[in-house]
Amino acid sequence: MTTQITILAAEELNPLVPHWSEIIVGTIAFILLFLVLRRTAFPQFERIYAERTDKIEGGLKRAEEAQEHAQALKQQYEDQLAGLRAEAARIRDDARAEGQQIKAELRAEAEAEAARIRQRGEEQISAAREQAVRELRGEIGGLSVQLAERIVGESLADPARRSATVDSFLAELDQLAPRREQATPAGGAS
Repeated sequence: MTTQITILAAEELNPLVPHWSEIIVGTIAFILLFLVLRRTAFPQFERIYAERTDKIEGGLKRAEEAQEHAQALKQQYEDQLAGLRAEAARIRDDARAEGQQIKAELRAEAEAEAARIRQRGEEQISAAREQAVRELRGEIGGLSVQLAERIVGESLADPARRSATVDSFLAELDQLAPRREQATPAGGAS
């Protein structure tokens, strides 16, 4: 019996070594599963892998294009900024030049106005001097006639005689005036 038990034990399945029928069934099931997966699931995996690859490569390409576009825009803006700075400098220079021109024009106008005012003042002074000289001549003439009447003792009622006397007196005064101006210092202050 012991020999029989040993034979039975030898015929019993070893859990470490599979049976041939299980190996064949397992292989056929694996091949069928592989074929089904190859036909249905693997194309899906390939499609998803291709889409992800396209997304990644497209994203990188779009990022590079966006970076190139941003660089081009940056260069364009820098060029525009440089142009605007040059334009601003030109406008400032034009404004300075125009300011200098306006300043020179205003200075010339002010000098012309000052000269005109000075001329008008000199004319007024000259007119006032002439009026004062006329008034003084009239007063001096009248005083000289009165003085002459007192000295001579005759009346100078005759207008022709009076006029001749006044004219001769004033002529003498006019001759004395240049001598007096030469005798006084240039400042005229005493």
